[in-house]
Order: sequence, then structure tokens, then C-alpha cells
Amino acid sequence: MTTILAADIGATHARFAAFTHGPAGLAPGRSLWLDSAGAGSLAGLLDALRRAEPALDPARADAVALAVPGPVRDGVFCAPPNLPWSIDVSDPGALGLGRVVLLNDFQAQAWAVLTGVMDTAVPVLPGAPGSAPGLGGPVAVLGPGTGMGQALLAPDGRGGHVALASEGGHALFPFQGEEEFAFQRFLLARGGRSRVVGDMVVSGPGLAAVHAFLSGEELAPAQVAGRLDRHPRTLRWAARFLGRACRDHVLRTAALGGLVVCGGVAARNPALLADPAFAAEFLASDTHADFLAAVSVRLNTAQDSGLWGAAYHGAAMLGP
Repeated sequence: MTTILAADIGATHARFAAFTHGPAGLAPGRSLWLDSAGAGSLAGLLDALRRAEPALDPARADAVALAVPGPVRDGVFCAPPNLPWSIDVSDPGALGLGRVVLLNDFQAQAWAVLTGVMDTAVPVLPGAPGSAPGLGGPVAVLGPGTGMGQALLAPDGRGGHVALASEGGHALFPFQGEEEFAFQRFLLARGGRSRVVGDMVVSGPGLAAVHAFLSGEELAPAQVAGRLDRHPRTLRWAARFLGRACRDHVLRTAALGGLVVCGGVAARNPALLADPAFAAEFLASDTHADFLAAVSVRLNTAQDSGLWGAAYHGAAMLGP
């Protein structure tokens, strides 16, 4: 039996959980949420973890797996775009750590597809008639939160899988029609940016921006989400944009194994996927409508799936 300390470090909160791994697979133990932005550094965050009640001491784990938002360089460094400090585990001993692995947060979400958190996933689109969601091909993963994360879980050709990170949320977002082009200009003026990327559209801040554009009402993302039933036009636009991002991710990755949508915005607002605008936009293609219709779509509502994915990767690092 081995122990893994998993972390999912976000722009606002850092989630930690202790897992054990044995013949029966992963089993979760104690968990903690900490303030990540206010920690000042990874060392500060780990010190807060040790001082918390109940404490979680990283030095007692056989492996520590840290899922972080942003590109991981050389397996040891990340400068998250929405955190005021960088993460460097090139000298784990200086941080009081033993074996440590750094992985992208949506790479962890991809690994989570192989864990028990998917048992509670909500079916959105069934895919090909008579087929069931499975891992026969690549599985695309996409999630709106503070930004938009993307990843891919692909067969490795040897009976296993490989999880591939992506920075697709920072790629340009496509708009169509005069109304959407007006929204694009609105976003550029609002953010002082030279181009509009997916993070600005399919995310919590993007949801607030859509609502402000359509209604003139400035609300926090959580406030907009809480009122979607009162603002059908905001819901329809946000669902359409989410469907477009999902469709393009599936097409770019040929994800016949299915699409898993995760992230706090989608998990807390399933209406974004239930609205007919999501399916209509996801399936819209002049050339690949049949391909898209064969792809199953599931909503992963588990708020701790990043921790499960990180722990899965940490367990694999330790070996059988």
C-alpha cells in the first residue's frame, strides 16, 4: 500500500487530498482547501498545509503529485498565468518533499477519466446509436473555470493511455456573424487585449462578459450563473460558445472515444449543456456532421476530479 498526496492548485484555491493506492486501486482520505493566491509561493502553500487542522504533511507521502494551471517545463517548472507566483520543484528537498511530479491541471483531468469519478458523470449526447461511452479512441477533455482548460487522453498502443496537456484556451476564439463580431469588439475594449482567446469567452469571466454585453448589467460570474434561468439569452449565447469550443476540440483531436466536459462553471451550471444551443453548435459542421454525431458527450460533475487524476498519475509514477 502506497500513499499519494495530490494537489489541484488553482488561481483562487488549492485543493489537497491524501490517497492510498493498493490492489483495489485509489482510495481518498483527508482533504483540505487552502488560499493559493495569498500563499505567496509554493513553499508558503506547503507550510500552510503543514499548519492546517487536520495537517497534511507532504514528507509522509510516498509521492506528491501537483496539478498546476499552465504549461509544465522540463517536468519541474510552471508559471501559471493566473497566479502571482511560479512553481519550481527542481529541488524537492528544499521544499521538504521526496518524490514529486508536476503535471498540468487538465492533464490531471484527463487522467481522471480512468478513475471512479466518472461513475457519476452525466450523459449529455449519446454518440453513435447503440454505442456506449468508452475508451476505444482518444477522449477529449474540456472545462470552463477561471479560464478554459483542454487536454486529451489517448491510447498508447500498448494497452495503456497517455494524457496530453494543451494550452488551447489561449488560442484565438472564432466568432460568426455581426452580433458576435460586436461582442468580440466589446471584449477587446473591455479587456484591453489585442485578440480574443478562448479563456475570455468559455469561462466564468466569459459568462459575465456575455451577460454584460447582452444586458448592460455588470455582475460577478457566480451571480450570472445563479440567474441563468432568468436570462435565457445569456444562457443561449454561453451554451453556443461552449458547444463551439467543444466541437473544435473534438475535431482537432479526432476524439472518437468521446468528450468529457468538466470544470467548475459547467459542473455547477449543467443548463449550459442541456440548452439546445449547445448540441446544435456542437453538431454543426458542413463536412463532419456524421463524425460529430458519433461522439458521446459526458459532463463530469465531480469537483475533486483533478485530485483523482493527479493521484492516478502519482500512483503510476511509483509503479506496481
